[in-house]
Amino acid sequence: MPFSLTPRWVFQHYSEITPDWLRQQGITLLLSDLDFTLAAKKTRRPDQSLRDWIAAPRNAGIGFMIVSNNRSGSRVTEFCADLGVPYQGRAGKPSPRGLEAAMARAGADRVCTALLGDKLLLGGMGAPQPGRSPASDGGAGGRRRDGMAEGAPRSPGPV
Repeated sequence: MPFSLTPRWVFQHYSEITPDWLRQQGITLLLSDLDFTLAAKKTRRPDQSLRDWIAAPRNAGIGFMIVSNNRSGSRVTEFCADLGVPYQGRAGKPSPRGLEAAMARAGADRVCTALLGDKLLLGGMGAPQPGRSPASDGGAGGRRRDGMAEGAPRSPGPV
């Protein structure tokens, strides 16, 4: 099945993604990478702005789960427990195996699921829905990993 390695949506920061926007896209489950997407890799605890951002879609009835390739589960376990969100560890992205397991746990299907990540290649290859490219943010933690130039024009919505 063909797919695009170009994300359908590009954002400067995860906080630009709102519950209203997710609903307009028909998304009922947002899967997100952790390292360099929501926080720097060494960050052990979420900050208040991340807590508030994750609470908003959850309060609006939109599912949220972190999907991580991290091999050491202790930091991800602590981070997610602190947020009160589930996670799928050792996801094996870009393989869809971990994403499919996360969707099954959440009772969601590919049609209503989107993936948020900082890497265009891994996110694109692991995007849950054929035909729906992932959303990509500028990355957190001061490191760009998507191969796009810093300061490239971006705006919420279709690319």
